[in-house]
Amino acid sequence: MTEKRTLLYEGKAKNIYLTDDDSIILAQYKDQATALNGKKKDQISGKGALNNQITSLIFRELNRRGVQTHFIEQISKTEQLNTQVDIIPLEVVVRNYTAGSFSKRFNLAEGIKLATPIVEFYYKNDDLDDPFINDAHVKFLEIASDEEIALLKQNALAIDLILTDLFAKIELKLIDFKLEFGRLPDGTIILADEISPDTSRLWDMDNNHVDKDVYRRDLGDLIPIYQRVLTDLQTEFEGK
Repeated sequence: MTEKRTLLYEGKAKNIYLTDDDSIILAQYKDQATALNGKKKDQISGKGALNNQITSLIFRELNRRGVQTHFIEQISKTEQLNTQVDIIPLEVVVRNYTAGSFSKRFNLAEGIKLATPIVEFYYKNDDLDDPFINDAHVKFLEIASDEEIALLKQNALAIDLILTDLFAKIELKLIDFKLEFGRLPDGTIILADEISPDTSRLWDMDNNHVDKDVYRRDLGDLIPIYQRVLTDLQTEFEGK
């Protein structure tokens, strides 16, 4: 069995540990909730376990559908094993409806369905508040080549199709979501990080928030909302 060793990285939502296998890291999900780039922060008991289990289910399904991810296996309610990658310092955001910062940027109401999904890049830098950047900026910062930029967009849109279908089966609309990717030692780019209500904006059919906006906007208790997502996904995946 792979053994957890030294702490490699402490993030807002997860601690990442090295293991006795140089190619594998252990992600331990935390009960910490943050918003506004960490300006709002609270401990919410049970949140880490829910996000770990939700992410594990979704990544397992993405793997099954041919998307190459870093996910190996869930080993406890709060822990999973992942292939170690060199994280690309980009947040790749896919938007299917207007919401959040997109609505504010263009002075639009939330919930307008976009004619086609829009892919955006944000530079992962806490000191700069993760600014919105374009393809030329990505190249200037030497984050990715033209070919890699095109691949990131292609992969993000392919994942969007899968997730939109998956969440529709549990009667949720995928408004927008954030992805992160990493490079294997041979340069291959694969999906990394997590997919959960922390990183996805989900609405029910009555346009109620089923995601971290419940915490971000003080709309109620986060745990029952996340538990609903987990329970519905578990029901959907039964027998697979």
